[in-house]
Amino acid sequence: MTINTSIEERLSAVEIALTQLQRQIVAPQPMNWLEQITGSFKNDSAFEEVLAYGRIIRQGDESILETPEEL
Repeated sequence: MTINTSIEERLSAVEIALTQLQRQIVAPQPMNWLEQITGSFKNDSAFEEVLAYGRIIRQGDESILETPEEL
């Protein structure tokens, strides 16, 4: 906008921008929960350990879950 822009034109531009912002707030884009958490455990050694335990259990070797006292 230039300095010579009338107040009516400036107000009209502000109203248009405000309307666009209100539309974004009223109808936000749906967030995919999976995309939000994807990669959040990257390079986490504890998570890698959990995956390894799950893999072992799925393969049928549940002895990994026994405590030393139970052996």
